[in-house]
Amino acid sequence: MKRSTIGEFEEMVLLMVLILQDEAYMISLQKELLDQASRSITMGALHTTLSRLEKKGLLTSEMGEPTKERGGRRKRIYQVTAAGKTELSAIKEMRKSLWDQVPRFALKFA
Repeated sequence: MKRSTIGEFEEMVLLMVLILQDEAYMISLQKELLDQASRSITMGALHTTLSRLEKKGLLTSEMGEPTKERGGRRKRIYQVTAAGKTELSAIKEMRKSLWDQVPRFALKFA
């Protein structure tokens, strides 16, 4: 079984980027992590995670166009790379394999 090179939080961030697609920028990612995963995270911690995923080659980013809503500032939009999608698929398969091996009685509560 291949060992994953990313942690559980990094996996969640990659999944949120895939869910948000062209709307995957810092504020929307922070909101989505809170709404969908009940994970409250600072902008600094999220920025660190996104930078680490870019260094691993699992994410890319580019600056979007300036908008009036943001006072002419631009957003940095993130996208999952092919390597990132491959990593997520491997994690999903590993988890599925492990869950498939758990006996049904092991999940019953007394």
